[in-house]
Amino acid sequence: MGTITMGVDLAKQVFSVAELDGSGRVRQRRDLKREAFAAWLGQQPPGTIVAMEACSSAHHWARRCLEHGLVPRLMAAQFVKPFRKSQANKNDRNDAEAIATAARQGNMRFVAVKSVEQQARLSWHRVREGYKTEGLAISNRLRGLLAEFGVVVARSDHALRRALGDEAVRARLPAMLHGLLDDLHAHWRQVRERIAACDATIAAHARADVRSRRVQQITGVGPLTADALVATIGDGREFAQGRQFSAWLGLTPVQHSSGGRQRLGQISCRGDSYLRTLLIQGARSSLQRAKATAADKAGPEQIWIRDLASRLPFGKVLVAIANKHARQLWAMLARDEDYDADAWLRHPMVQRPASRKEQAAIA
Repeated sequence: MGTITMGVDLAKQVFSVAELDGSGRVRQRRDLKREAFAAWLGQQPPGTIVAMEACSSAHHWARRCLEHGLVPRLMAAQFVKPFRKSQANKNDRNDAEAIATAARQGNMRFVAVKSVEQQARLSWHRVREGYKTEGLAISNRLRGLLAEFGVVVARSDHALRRALGDEAVRARLPAMLHGLLDDLHAHWRQVRERIAACDATIAAHARADVRSRRVQQITGVGPLTADALVATIGDGREFAQGRQFSAWLGLTPVQHSSGGRQRLGQISCRGDSYLRTLLIQGARSSLQRAKATAADKAGPEQIWIRDLASRLPFGKVLVAIANKHARQLWAMLARDEDYDADAWLRHPMVQRPASRKEQAAIA
C-alpha cells in the first residue's frame, strides 16, 4: 500500500518524519535537517497528508505543503499526546508516529492554516502584549525604588508620572538616584509610545478590512478585538456553529457528567486566551452601557444583560455576555451579515406577540 500519512515532529534544525501506509503501519522513519526537509516536501506526491502539531512554525510549513500540492493537517498538542505509545519515553520519533496516528482519526479536529497576512497582523498584537508586560514591570520597578526611600505612589500611571515630575519628591531622594530614575522614566515613556504606535497600526488594519468593520457593530467590540478576531479565525467557517467557536475560546463550562446527570463546572479557559480576554473585557463595556441606558430606550440585548445582572454574580454576567458575543461574531463572519439586534425574533422557537394588523384581522 502507498503512504497516505506523514507525521512530522517539527523542530528548529532536525525534523523527525514517520511514514504510515494505508493500514496504519510505519513504513519508514527518517530524520531530516531543515534544508533537506524543505527539499523532501517537494518530492512527495500531490495529495499526501502531512500532519504536524500546531506550534510556532507549523503554519509556515503548512503553507509550504500547500505550495507543493500536499494536504497539511495541524493538530493541538493535547490531541496528539494520547496516541503516543509510551507516555514515559518521549522522543522525536515517538512523537512523529503519534502525530501521524492522530491525523488518521476520523473525529480529529484540525487547526486552520493561517495566511501570511493573518500571522503578520497577529504579530502586532503579540508585540503589543509584550510592551504591556514590559511597561508594567518598569512602573513596578519605579514604585519599588521610590518606596525604598519613603515615597509611596498610588496605583495609577498618572500618579506615578506626577510623582516623578514633582520637584518636592526629587528633593527627598538621594542625588545619585536622580539619573537612574530619569533613565527608567524615559524607558517607560518610550514603551508607552510603542504601545500607542501598535494601537494606531492595529486600528488601521481594522479600518482596512470590511470584516473587522462589520463586527465592530456589536457594543464592546472595538478595533483591537475586531482585528484580533479576523486575524485569528478569518471568516470563521472552520467552525460548524457559533457554539463550537465559543467552546474553542474556553467560554463554556467543563462537564463531569455521567449516568444522565449533568455536572457543570467553571469555564474551561481553553483555546486562544488573548481573544477570550478581549471578549470578556468588551463584555464589561456592554454591561456598563446596558446599565447606563434608560429602560425605555434599551434594546433587546441590553434588556437581557440587565436581567442577567439582576440575578447573577458579576463574573458570570461577563462570561455570559462574552459567550453571546462570540456566537454573534461567528454568525456575522461566517454568513457575511451585519449585526441585527432583532435577529432572535426570526428564530422558529420564539413566540412573538401578534402585531396590530394581525390582532385587527383576528377581531
